[in-house]
Amino acid sequence: MKVIGLCGGSGSGKGYISHLFLQYGIPTLDTDAVYRTLTAGPSPCVSELSARFGATVVGKDGGLDRAALRGIIFGDKNATAQKLALLNRITHKYIWKETEKWLQAQRQAGTKVVLIDAPVLYESGFDRACEAVIAVLCPAEERRRRIMSRDGLDSESAQRRMDAQMPDEELAGRADYCIRNGPQDQPGMQVSALAMQLLNE
Repeated sequence: MKVIGLCGGSGSGKGYISHLFLQYGIPTLDTDAVYRTLTAGPSPCVSELSARFGATVVGKDGGLDRAALRGIIFGDKNATAQKLALLNRITHKYIWKETEKWLQAQRQAGTKVVLIDAPVLYESGFDRACEAVIAVLCPAEERRRRIMSRDGLDSESAQRRMDAQMPDEELAGRADYCIRNGPQDQPGMQVSALAMQLLNE
């Protein structure tokens, strides 16, 4: 089974690209969704996050208060990178355990190609488990607009989130394949060609 990494900054449209690949029988594991499930209620992951970032990141239901955590991570731009690195060190080990379970299930099902959608694929080290990596790229202005619309953020907050991530130029230089998902692009055609290539190699 081929394991392909899928990465891209916030607002690049990885979810949409994943949906397009699924039409060709290529499933995607969304590691953000795994993270949300792991932190939806009391869990070892939430306990460790609380120990490092404070009890305010735990909601009344015992799950992670993502808004409170975002405020801590992005509230001080001078410390954002350091706090993000700590957050990733804590969460990635839990996410990877679930990812391994999913990969094993896909192997047993006879799936030929799978995608691991990880926004911080390289930073997490998940790329080492992938045969190749696809980067989803989108102009910064469009990404910022999508983030503001999707998450209800102002322009400055959206930009801070983008600045904390690996820039598109670096992603493009490190990835094996790139899919451009801006307003003037045709991602469907790009996905179709790449899906056929991956399935037939």
